[in-house]
Amino acid sequence: MKRWPVQDAKARFSELLQASLTRGPQLVTMRGEEAAVLVPVEQWRRLNARARPGLKALLLEHEAPAELTLPARGKLRRRAPQEAR
Repeated sequence: MKRWPVQDAKARFSELLQASLTRGPQLVTMRGEEAAVLVPVEQWRRLNARARPGLKALLLEHEAPAELTLPARGKLRRRAPQEAR
């Protein structure tokens, strides 16, 4: 993966985009630190599809992602507890 300082990425964006399409992801750095990666849209879609949350993450969320409807209770009632002898 080629590293592009942000100044070069801005000045040569067409070249950066073409490199991303033909040679794969391209890394953009800002002040020497990794800042962003330019990837082709199809690769982004594949990565994004794989990043869906798992069951554990869904169960640990504070808010439910959908409304949960509970079935109506039956008409049966609990028996009264028996007295100890």
